[in-house]
Amino acid sequence: MDLIEESHRRLNPLTNEWVLVSPHRTQRPWQGAVETVPEIARPRYDPNCYLCPGNARAGGVRNPQYSSTFIFENDFAALKKDAPNFRTDLQKKGLIVAEGESGICRVMCFSPRHDLTLSSLELPAIEEVVRTWTSQFAELAQMPGISHVQIFENRGEMMGASNPHPHCQIWATSSVPQVPARELGTQQSYFQTHGSCLLCDYTKLEESEKSRIVTSNEGFVVLVPFWAVWPFEVLVCSRRHLGTLPELSNGEVSQLAAILNRIVSAYDRVFEAPFPYSMGFHQAPTNGNYPEWHFHGHFYPPLLRSATVRKFMVGFEMLGTPQRDITPELAAEKLRTLVTN
Repeated sequence: MDLIEESHRRLNPLTNEWVLVSPHRTQRPWQGAVETVPEIARPRYDPNCYLCPGNARAGGVRNPQYSSTFIFENDFAALKKDAPNFRTDLQKKGLIVAEGESGICRVMCFSPRHDLTLSSLELPAIEEVVRTWTSQFAELAQMPGISHVQIFENRGEMMGASNPHPHCQIWATSSVPQVPARELGTQQSYFQTHGSCLLCDYTKLEESEKSRIVTSNEGFVVLVPFWAVWPFEVLVCSRRHLGTLPELSNGEVSQLAAILNRIVSAYDRVFEAPFPYSMGFHQAPTNGNYPEWHFHGHFYPPLLRSATVRKFMVGFEMLGTPQRDITPELAAEKLRTLVTN
């Protein structure tokens, strides 16, 4: 089977979902929506920014004059700490079901600088970001009623970021969310069947194949997964089998910081513009022992043809199966040429 020219579908073993790949469609004309290229130059400090040091946030609280990372409880949190614990199943038929969901939502600024992102921060500053993620995970994981901690960043207006100051969010939930719960099931099933870790085996296989590897160092591998849905999607996997950020050694903290800087910098070179994405780390749930879980991160960027043309998940993708044109192999080749060490 020619995976470079012929339409086919690929299985994502982490979610047991399929993606349709249509390489022959890469030359189709585009007369659809065209996005506005975001402003590249930003000041070190913006007096109108809700997240800059010393400024008042939208909720009225004034930020301290912070000098490194800065954490605060989200002023407009999606979860409430004291949400009631209940379950409703109307007529006990599983048709109208609701459950209480409590949790904690925090915002984390990467730096006091309004103009620095993970692609432009110095490595020691990114290492501090990783250490702050680690301490936040450890703190939240110990709280009663917390089953999962999700660290994620929405970069750029195209991804719904409500503020341009570089920041991420940390949500701790009473249940394990749908996607990591599905990944937990597949990793457990794989371990029971093969006696080994799904992502350890997959990463080794990709390194032997080489065609989808983007960059790597002693601690981490970045690759475009065989089953990637988004045009320049990447998967970040730790080489060592571990489940959560607190398990990283000091060397691995530095290696993760370097890998994050490399991939985001490469993204910004694809179309010579700030590259939007949603990024997040999937770690083992906090409500038990999960030795089969492998620490990894996902980057989901929407840009397809240029800084102004994005991929839309509509039509067949919403009603049938996700679909992509550019193959993961070509995307990896493009990113690989843009990575600098």
